[in-house]
Amino acid sequence: MRNVFSGFRDFILRGNVVELAVAVVIGAAFSAVVTAVVDYFVNPIIGAIFGKPNFDSIWDITLRHGPNPGSSSDDAVISVGHLLTAIVNFLIIAAAIYFIIVLPMNKINERRNRNKVAEPTPVADDVQLLTEIRDLLAQQQRPGQS
Repeated sequence: MRNVFSGFRDFILRGNVVELAVAVVIGAAFSAVVTAVVDYFVNPIIGAIFGKPNFDSIWDITLRHGPNPGSSSDDAVISVGHLLTAIVNFLIIAAAIYFIIVLPMNKINERRNRNKVAEPTPVADDVQLLTEIRDLLAQQQRPGQS
């Protein structure tokens, strides 16, 4: 029984599991920020341009009316406007993530790596041995030179 718990503990304490948990928590917190940007900044701009804050009711196609007249809950409706709203929200979220997180992080990493000197890559033993054999063979083919 102790082995099971020690294995579980080792699994939980691995770096990638902890990093993933932190990423999920930060992602959830960032989701609230992006939702606020969309709801309180972008949607009012869309509302000012198109007269409505989203595209939900722009183009509805009713395929079949339900049995209760006047009740739209039973209608078979294709809502192109909801799809457009979802696509626009996705693009806004992707742009926000790119411009708020990815682009600044790339700039920071670029500045950090600008002053670093590249370390020479170590040569593997077999490659070094093959290089020495090549050099010896090249010397043998050129007699009189040592």
